[in-house]
Amino acid sequence: MKLKFSVIAVVLMTVYGVSKAQEDNVWKKLTGVTYEVGEDEYGELYLPVFSEDIQELEGTEVSAEGYIIPFEGMFKPEHIILSSLPLAECFFCGSGGPETVMEVMMADPIEYTSKRVKVKGTLKLNAKDPEKLMYILTDAELVL
Repeated sequence: MKLKFSVIAVVLMTVYGVSKAQEDNVWKKLTGVTYEVGEDEYGELYLPVFSEDIQELEGTEVSAEGYIIPFEGMFKPEHIILSSLPLAECFFCGSGGPETVMEVMMADPIEYTSKRVKVKGTLKLNAKDPEKLMYILTDAELVL
């Protein structure tokens, strides 16, 4: 009986650990994006094509850790840009790609910090609106 309990405990801890690792590493899944050339009224543009793994995340609650990108004069405590990379390496500074950032619509305003934060919310994918980022987290809350 004791051996059976130990096996069950190990299986449960493994499953929890795998699901926790997947939750904590949503950024890795979000890299599975390619691009195709499209057109709008202004000319050609690159449109994201999301992998099946990414499409499965749409509409689900995900957690993402990262850094708030402070746009001078544009920081809104209820609408932030989150980068998986530190500021010096973020997409807007030239090091990362567009898959390393997401718009986050906070349920409650938060204060800016240069420290790493964790948020969770519902993931929406954006393949059409070039005025928005391709990953948008809605109804988000600060986890840490």
